[in-house]
Amino acid sequence: MSSLLERALAPERGPSPDAIAEGILDAALHLAAASGLRHLTMDDVARRARVGRMTVYRRFGTRAALIDALAVRECRRCLERIGAAIDPRASAGERLTALFTTTLRVIHEHPLLGRLGRAEPEALLHELGRPGWGVFALVRSFLRELIVSGQRAGELAEGDPEVLAELAIRVGFSFVLIPETALPLADEHALRAAVGELLAPLVVG
Repeated sequence: MSSLLERALAPERGPSPDAIAEGILDAALHLAAASGLRHLTMDDVARRARVGRMTVYRRFGTRAALIDALAVRECRRCLERIGAAIDPRASAGERLTALFTTTLRVIHEHPLLGRLGRAEPEALLHELGRPGWGVFALVRSFLRELIVSGQRAGELAEGDPEVLAELAIRVGFSFVLIPETALPLADEHALRAAVGELLAPLVVG
């Protein structure tokens, strides 16, 4: 699973942020989760990170670039958590179930995703509509690698990996935009059973 994750994320991997840049991104995450993206300013981020305003601009250039960097970093963190929850020794059905249920947990627990879904869905829709959005590319690459691997092993039903990955992304983002669900999120055992039944047709054999 770690090699799949590395291959999926490698095309988007850039220079590692330094400690100051990481602190700025941490500050931006805290502020955006508390007050939303529309109220996020470079000055507020600088104060929260305890750095000068020009330091923020030197590291990220513009507010839009800062938000992009934050989104990509948090996306990578979420994908790493999801990847770590998938046991490569488990059956295809169990791996799919782990993928889906962990994704739901990440969506439910992430502070910024929760804020966007509840109070600023238009901000997320704006990002989704931007051509070449880094988060979309990262998630699609991650899912495509998983799908291709499963198909090559004869465990998953045939189909265009790009299309299947995109459909999965659209389903995932619907849980951010429409957080209310009939799925039993509070009951891990029941959730896994429900998800496993829903995903069973995708598994070969």
